[in-house]
Amino acid sequence: MILDEILEHKRQELERRMREVPLGRLRELAEAREPPRSLSRALSGPEVAVIAEVKRRSPSAGELDTHLDPARLAGIYAANGAAAISVLTDERYFGGTLEDLAAVRREVDVPVLRKDFVINEYQVMEARAHGADVVLLIVRALDKDYLADLLEYTRELRMEALVEVHDEAELETALDCGAPIIGVNNRDLATFHTDLEVTRRLAPLVPDEHLLVSESGIRTREQVQSLKALGVAAVLVGESLVRSGDPAAKLRELVGV
Repeated sequence: MILDEILEHKRQELERRMREVPLGRLRELAEAREPPRSLSRALSGPEVAVIAEVKRRSPSAGELDTHLDPARLAGIYAANGAAAISVLTDERYFGGTLEDLAAVRREVDVPVLRKDFVINEYQVMEARAHGADVVLLIVRALDKDYLADLLEYTRELRMEALVEVHDEAELETALDCGAPIIGVNNRDLATFHTDLEVTRRLAPLVPDEHLLVSESGIRTREQVQSLKALGVAAVLVGESLVRSGDPAAKLRELVGV
């Protein structure tokens, strides 16, 4: 399973990074940052918001743009209606880095999400130290108790978490842990098959007091509108923007301006 391979590599990578940069040093860097920006506030408007993603490649799509300039692309996104920016920081599988995250933070004023396979509190502090306001927590990658612990840790850092689910059982776990922002990933991390039916199936099960984000497979304004009818507050879009050739125009299309 692809996710198992990624997580095994992530554990090895994390051991190395924890030796190279002590947690205390990350804490110093994090405390020097401006206060985190609120993703919840950014997604609370009447229209479906777009979280636009900076992404070089993926295991499912292959190479998207090996010469991508993260800060420049994020600036384009922010200038054309993105409510927030998602930055892939996994290097081996997605071609991203923490330096990409820091560069994007310097460029934009909207909330910035660190998108990675977070399995340890160290990575949350690492995200804050590099300017992230939000971290992605994937239910499938965590046991329930540790997910609850990581959610509490993000709150201690005054950050927010986008808690990602793919099926009913994972959604129940996220809700039980008190996740206020639920991301439904339409891409199965076991097979990388994508189907918007996942959001259509799970959306009615998400209580109104939670913000719902649909992730992956969104390419058209018509899809955005259909998701709005389901109560979706935001969509996370990466591949279709990076591949479009004109990310500014594609983003305006999705936003509806």
